[in-house]
Amino acid sequence: MSKRRDLIQILLIVIIGMFIPFLVSIIIAFGLDISNMDHLLKIGSTFLWFLIIFGIELFIVFLYFNITFRIANKKLDKYKSK
Repeated sequence: MSKRRDLIQILLIVIIGMFIPFLVSIIIAFGLDISNMDHLLKIGSTFLWFLIIFGIELFIVFLYFNITFRIANKKLDKYKSK
């Protein structure tokens, strides 16, 4: 249980840490003004889409981790019973 909690905490730190470079790169690349509400909405929606896509990717990694963990445990159980 603590492995998943640690993983979630690390992922939250990564997501928060990604926002600052993402924000700066969007502002530089598209010349957006953060004092303009329309531009802030564009930045927010872009980051939201980024998080959704990143979340899907993390879910796939999580599934892969769980599947390979279960397969490895089954193989180890076979060797232990011999």
